[in-house]
Amino acid sequence: MKKTLVSALTTALVVGAASTTFAAANPFSDVPADHWAYDAVAQLAADGVIEGYGDTTFRGDKNITRYEMAQMVAKAMAKKDVSAADKAMIDKLAAEFSDELNNLGVRVANLEKNADKVKWNGELRYTYHNDQQEKSNDDERTHTLKFRLDPTAEVNDNWAVHARIDANMNVAADEDNANAKLIRAYAEGKYDNLDLRFGKMGLFSDESDGMLVDDEFSGARVQFGNVLKTTLEVGRWSNVPDSEQSAADYQGIMFTGEQGKVSGGVAYRHFNADGFTTSFPGYSKNNKEDNANIWSAGLGYRFDSNWKLSGAYAQNTEADAFDKSGNVQIDYKGAENENAGTWGAYAAYRHIGQNVSFAPTYDTFGNISNKKGWEIGTEYVPFKNVHAYLYYFDGEKLDSQNNDTHSLFGRVSFFF
Repeated sequence: MKKTLVSALTTALVVGAASTTFAAANPFSDVPADHWAYDAVAQLAADGVIEGYGDTTFRGDKNITRYEMAQMVAKAMAKKDVSAADKAMIDKLAAEFSDELNNLGVRVANLEKNADKVKWNGELRYTYHNDQQEKSNDDERTHTLKFRLDPTAEVNDNWAVHARIDANMNVAADEDNANAKLIRAYAEGKYDNLDLRFGKMGLFSDESDGMLVDDEFSGARVQFGNVLKTTLEVGRWSNVPDSEQSAADYQGIMFTGEQGKVSGGVAYRHFNADGFTTSFPGYSKNNKEDNANIWSAGLGYRFDSNWKLSGAYAQNTEADAFDKSGNVQIDYKGAENENAGTWGAYAAYRHIGQNVSFAPTYDTFGNISNKKGWEIGTEYVPFKNVHAYLYYFDGEKLDSQNNDTHSLFGRVSFFF
């Protein structure tokens, strides 16, 4: 009995030792020995970074799965005191096992940052816009092509630099001399619920879903808060038409938030520029008012995952005409760039005064914001990262009677 037991134990030790040696040499069940990961794992094990199952072995009595290897890589990723060479190998292994790590709930954001300090996103879009004014018999048709790059460069764990570069061309004229233009360039710092931005950045009326402005300004932006967010902006805005100044002085404060099915916000914005006295018809009776004081509010309610109703109102207390804007919109579903086959639709009534909505986000309005009427639209993602849009507006201009206007807008965007 004793002899049989000793023989069994001896056999188990030999087989176990041989199996452990084999597993340590190649701990993968589905990766060949000549794969690059073989040397990486062997080196990390030799350096004491990968510890197997905690007992310095890879359990020679069973094969190592990708899931088990991901657990080891996750432990290695958590270590701080590793050499640069070992860190590079850990990053490469983490990229190889990213799906398994994601299933484990291990974020690979740091890996992505370290692997590439500068990230490039972009878009190629073709746009068709037809704008008709019945009273004046105007019928304007444009075909444009835009190539956009949105690079982001990591500075450290809290700070990054963002930019936007646009190149536009007239497709109908077959332009080949479109010049790239730097649209945005700003630094952003994130600390918990605090967001800091400095440079030339986006200017967007969040509380009204872009009803007032969707543009850029140069200056500083501070946003803080969790459920209720406070945003402070100060700087210069250059798109006042024919202004004798180089740009308008701008200050703004916004309060936005979302709780359950309800979202909304209120805001105040102040602009000062000579252009208000010279370029805005009917802006002030004495043509001497160079200020704009704009108050706005917006509210949204999401009934379920498909339906949302939203509305907004704004007024410029310094303007004497076309000083009010309002918008009511119902949205159904929504197209998602990452998911082919998704789609959305909306219907809206818009009353947009040019002396309060200086640069609204609505594509059907083009360069003419002084309109009121109905708009419908739909969007669809036929393939991943390919987005198609179709909008139609029917209404009239606010600055002339019986001047019906119609706009058809179509776009196809390729995101990368």
